[in-house]
Amino acid sequence: MTGLAGQWYFLTNHARVLFVIARDPVARLRDIAEVCHITERTAQSIVTDLEQAGYVRREREGRRTRYILCLEGTLHHPAEAHVPVRELLEVFTSRDGQH
Repeated sequence: MTGLAGQWYFLTNHARVLFVIARDPVARLRDIAEVCHITERTAQSIVTDLEQAGYVRREREGRRTRYILCLEGTLHHPAEAHVPVRELLEVFTSRDGQH
């Protein structure tokens, strides 16, 4: 983030982290943080939030962690409670821009 006064973004860091995990389920926290332009500690906190909210699960594979997306639910905010998580991820993780 550049720190410009009054600057805002359409997507939250939680959404960005979820998108990175959707694209690369074995991404390291360090890599997630780098892609999202946040600290590794913030990435860890966000992954924990997403796990507690039921959007992801973690599984150990040797020394690595694999993230499993839980796409059956909907978004938590009342204004978007009708939007399936699966549809949001499809829009933002589409490789060729097609839905």
